[in-house]
Amino acid sequence: MKEFLIRWLVTSLAVLGATWIVPGVTCDGNGTVLIAALLLGIINALIRPILLLLSVPFIIVTMGFFILVINALLILLVSKIIPGFHVNGFWSALFAGIVIGFFNWFLGRLFRTREEPSPTVQDGASMKPVYGRVVSEDSQG
Repeated sequence: MKEFLIRWLVTSLAVLGATWIVPGVTCDGNGTVLIAALLLGIINALIRPILLLLSVPFIIVTMGFFILVINALLILLVSKIIPGFHVNGFWSALFAGIVIGFFNWFLGRLFRTREEPSPTVQDGASMKPVYGRVVSEDSQG
């Protein structure tokens, strides 16, 4: 439950950041931001994976940029459902998706809830030696 609340707070701050940065994206109040972030999280959890699966060829051809289009369409969907959350068109939704994604990434790093293993660099002294023989095509006779 704590992880959900932190993730909801992070998404709410991301949506609020998008309303400040992106022209054409507005919210009537803080309650609207919370509701829009909650609905965006639910839609991202339920509908987005299906859309990503159905659009794999477009994602491959565009080298992943079509994911931004899917995010923009989902933000437009949220703006149609929530009365106080307004997005003035596709381009505003596209830039809002980029801003929300960046804020989610950055704030998610700050408010990390569980300890995730971070990649570490080990020096040679702490590594265990491996004994074996490598057989290559050149050495076979």
